[in-house]
Amino acid sequence: MSRDRFHGRFETSGRACHWPGCDDAGEFRAPGIRPSGFDGPGDYRWFCLEHVRQFNAGYDYFDGMNAEEIFEAQSPLHGWASTTRAFRPDAGVDQAPRWADFSDPLEAISARARAHVRERRQNMRSNTSRFTPAEERAMGALGLDMDADRTNLRRRYTELVRRFHPDHNGGDRSHEGRLQQVVDAYQLLRKATAFA
Repeated sequence: MSRDRFHGRFETSGRACHWPGCDDAGEFRAPGIRPSGFDGPGDYRWFCLEHVRQFNAGYDYFDGMNAEEIFEAQSPLHGWASTTRAFRPDAGVDQAPRWADFSDPLEAISARARAHVRERRQNMRSNTSRFTPAEERAMGALGLDMDADRTNLRRRYTELVRRFHPDHNGGDRSHEGRLQQVVDAYQLLRKATAFA
């Protein structure tokens, strides 16, 4: 098995060196004009070995920063103050789940994902929905599809009350917040014109 002599070399398929006037193959990656961010790794420049060495010798990570920004960037805690999108409590969904409402963390994650998918579907629909935005949120809180009828509404409400009410859970009051959401959603929906 042959190893490349230089770490970081990428096999090229006709990619030329970006150094002005150089026609050699661009096998080494260097930071580009657009930095990496939430939408991807950014742009890269590709150089031959000689020119990537020159680029690296003159590269200044702190270029364009003032003294305070340089000091902050040199801190061992730099970058830890902000939370990446994937690990934020809301993670692109309405709000963080109340972990106490779920016996299994995967159930909480699954519920959030289903709510997110439901919300996206609702946003993609036209404004000809038979529900107001508040009623649509209430349907989501009950986990009902937009084509549900009054029978489905009542059945789902009964099912969720049995699941979350302390009298049905041996006095466990950890689900009271979720129970209140279910009751509020049902009270709004039972008066909705869509179920008249």
